[in-house]
Amino acid sequence: MWLLLLIPACLAAVLSCLRLVRVAATFNPFPHDAAARPDQLAGVGLYETAYLAGGPTRVVDLVLVLMAGRGRLHLAHTGWTTVVDPQGRSRLERALIGSVGRDGQCRTAQLRTVLAGHPTVREIGERLAAAGLATPEPVRESTSLALRQVRTAFLSGLALLVAALVLGTPGAGDAGAALAWFSLPLILTGGTLLMARVDVRPYTRWAAPAGQRVLHAAALPRQYGGPVDDAERELLTAVAMVGPQAVPDARLRAALRH
Repeated sequence: MWLLLLIPACLAAVLSCLRLVRVAATFNPFPHDAAARPDQLAGVGLYETAYLAGGPTRVVDLVLVLMAGRGRLHLAHTGWTTVVDPQGRSRLERALIGSVGRDGQCRTAQLRTVLAGHPTVREIGERLAAAGLATPEPVRESTSLALRQVRTAFLSGLALLVAALVLGTPGAGDAGAALAWFSLPLILTGGTLLMARVDVRPYTRWAAPAGQRVLHAAALPRQYGGPVDDAERELLTAVAMVGPQAVPDARLRAALRH
């Protein structure tokens, strides 16, 4: 009985690990993996930092906090965003206002989803990827999918082993044999996941290794070439680095969660 369950466990383990190895071997996602050049750092502002730290959604959170803090948006804790000043000061602000729609009001969750996929936000990622600071989106998505498949194969192997022991009601000898054979796909997938933490995990981050160094520099007391002496700048930098949880206003944090 347990042999019938062993076959899909082994197939899932082998196929998922082969896919991950193929993905890691096919891509060369960091052709510029070296110390970031001064001209690259000069083009890294708050929005770029937000993208490297948390991707498009973090960029959206940052522009929402910025516009709400300056009174150009009203973010209600009930989950609605209302445009107060329809004159955007940047391309991203104009994209946000356009995404809200003609009524000047929409659900915050809907706005975040639409704006995260807006060409203006995607352009930030493409520019950072071209500079070698961000992981290209196809690489990140393919690697993340392959890792999920290996993780699923590992969990499926455990579930099939439990099912084999429970449903098959084997004797002591059969139980030992089942454990021994099922250990093969479990060791394969588990070992692959452990190695992936070192060799593949960087491919799943928004920031490439060079971008990680930029983020580290942004976290130092002197940021972007000068000391942070402005409260708004300090808040926006914190939001870019760690997300909405850096916002001290509880009502605004609640509004950003919707």
